[in-house]
Amino acid sequence: MAKREAPEVNAGSMADIAFLLLIFFLVTTTIGVDQGINRLLPRYEENPPVPPINERNIMRVLVNRDNQLLVNEKPMDIKDLRQAAIEFLDNNGKQECAYCLGKKDPNSSDGPDDAVISLMNDGQTTYQTYIAVQNELVAAYYFLRDRESMRRFNKKYTEIEYVANDPASKAQEGLVEELQPKVKLIQDLYPMRLSEAEPKKN
Repeated sequence: MAKREAPEVNAGSMADIAFLLLIFFLVTTTIGVDQGINRLLPRYEENPPVPPINERNIMRVLVNRDNQLLVNEKPMDIKDLRQAAIEFLDNNGKQECAYCLGKKDPNSSDGPDDAVISLMNDGQTTYQTYIAVQNELVAAYYFLRDRESMRRFNKKYTEIEYVANDPASKAQEGLVEELQPKVKLIQDLYPMRLSEAEPKKN
């Protein structure tokens, strides 16, 4: 009796299927990209010059190990930090800022050009609190920039900045060239002077 041979599997077809599956997953899979906090760090200097800053032009924000917030040595809730920063930046103590709408408190900042927010975190501050504080401070700057941009250009600064930096905008002739000076103007009116000190170690 003749011995029957087992049917062979077509390895070529299997390889084709595996290759197609590989291409499918490569095309459809999205890879998450972690985004950090956008900060431009200064160049390292051995003995950097310390610019003279009037004490009233500094808003000191301290986050301790218990994630409690101190602003100019006074306790504050994080939900109140944004408004406190807006009032500090927009104060116009010298009354020389024509576009500022602040309270003109002589004990607060002279204006946006002079105002500095100094942030210091404890080494045991949680990451969530650190990010929450950063978000509130940056949001204060963007609120003021949006307000001034609406007054001058009838568009929010965030919208203009997004379009000016969008690669797709470069395809539209003259659009980026038109928006970039507006972005720079608003940034100059409300410069982001946010200083972050090295965390305190225990």
